[in-house]
Amino acid sequence: MQGILFPRGEVEEREGLKEYRQRGGYVALEKALKGSTPEGILQEIAESGLRGRGGAGFPTGKKWAFTRECAVEPHYVVLNGGEDEPGSKKDRLLMENLPHLVLEGTTAYLYINDQYKEAKNSMAGALAEAEAAGLCGKKILGSDFSLDVVFVAAPPNYVAGEDSAALEVIEQKQPLPRQKPPFPATAGLFGKPTAVNNVETLANVAPIIAQGAAWYRGFGTPESPGTMIFSLNDEVNRPGIYELPFGSSLRFLIEECGGGVKGKKAIKAILPGGPSSAYLPADKIDVPLDPNSVRAAGSTLGCGVVRIVTEGSCIVEETLRIADFFAAESCGQCPACRMETNILAVMLKKVQQGQGGLPLLEQFGKVISFNKGKGFCNLINMPGPPIESALKLFRSDFEFHLANGRCPES
Repeated sequence: MQGILFPRGEVEEREGLKEYRQRGGYVALEKALKGSTPEGILQEIAESGLRGRGGAGFPTGKKWAFTRECAVEPHYVVLNGGEDEPGSKKDRLLMENLPHLVLEGTTAYLYINDQYKEAKNSMAGALAEAEAAGLCGKKILGSDFSLDVVFVAAPPNYVAGEDSAALEVIEQKQPLPRQKPPFPATAGLFGKPTAVNNVETLANVAPIIAQGAAWYRGFGTPESPGTMIFSLNDEVNRPGIYELPFGSSLRFLIEECGGGVKGKKAIKAILPGGPSSAYLPADKIDVPLDPNSVRAAGSTLGCGVVRIVTEGSCIVEETLRIADFFAAESCGQCPACRMETNILAVMLKKVQQGQGGLPLLEQFGKVISFNKGKGFCNLINMPGPPIESALKLFRSDFEFHLANGRCPES
C-alpha cells in the first residue's frame, strides 16, 4: 500500500541524499525559500489538516501559528525524538532510514533519544550531506536564509520526551516538565516562542509543502486526513512498523499487515494506542483507526503502538506491568503523581496476590479521579485508562484474583 512517508510501502535500508533527491527530496525546501512565504507555508499546513503524531493530536498548523504570531524573537522549532514509549519504534526508523525526509521538515534543535545511536549517526550524516549540498547552514540554496541545526542527546527515560522537559534538557537542566501555562508556543526554549513536534509529525511537512494540502487530503478521511505509522510487536506473525491511511481498520492492521496473531490465538483485548490508552474488547477489532472512531469505541490512538492481549493471558498482570512502568517513570516532581502512580501499582500487586478483598476494587476509581490533572504533565493521567477499562471489561478476572491469588486462566 502506497503511503506518504514510505511511498514504496516499506523501508529496509538508509536512504542517502542522492536517493532522496531522485524522488523529489528538498523540493519542498526550495519552494518554501523561493516560491512561498511563511504565511503561505502556515496556510498549507493548516489546510492539510496535519495533526501531531506524538499522542495529543493537536493541529500542527495551529501550533505553528501560535508561535509565528508571537512578537518576541527569535522563534525556535524543536524536533522531539525523545521517543521512549514501550513498543514504539517509528521515530527511530524514520531517523535511521529516512533522515533527509525528517531533516527537510526540521529546524534548529534535533532532540534524539541517547540510546538511538544508529538514528543519531544517520541524522548527523544527513546533516553533513545537506550542508555540503547547500541545503542547510549558511545562505541555503543561495537565499538570504541561514539555519544552524544543533543535536541534543535526550535522556532515555519516558518523561524526558514530554515537550517542556525536552526544552529543559536543551537548556542543560534536568528533564523535568514545566508547569503550564505558559505553553512552549509562547514561552518555550530560553523563554522564546517554540514549536515542539515529534519526528513523524515533521516528516509529513515536506511532502505536504511539495505536493500540496489537497494531495495530502487524498489520504485518510475528511476528519482525519493523512496517514499514521503503527507499531505491531511480537504478538503477531509479522511484527513491524506499518503506515496506513487514517480510517483503515484495526483488523486490517493486525491480520493483513501483521499476518494475524501468533499461533492463531483468540484476542482477549487490545490496547490501540500504547500503555496510556484504554483496553478495547475483541469485538471492537473492526474499529476504523482514526482518532474520532477510536475515541467513540472507548479508547485513544496515542502514538500508534498496538498491544494485543490474547486469551489465556492474565489481564491483572498485564495491567500491573503498565502501572509499574508509570510508577517507575514518574519523575517525582509532582507529589500527586508520585503518590498516585505508586499507590496504583501497590494496589494492583495486592489484587494479583489475592490481598485486600473486593472493596479494594472500588478504590481504583477514587484514586484516579482524585489526582486527575494535578500534575505538570499528563503522566499523572496515564495509568487511569488501562486500569479502569480493564476493571470494566474483565472485573471477574480481578475478583477471581482477589479470591484465589491467581489468574482464572492458570
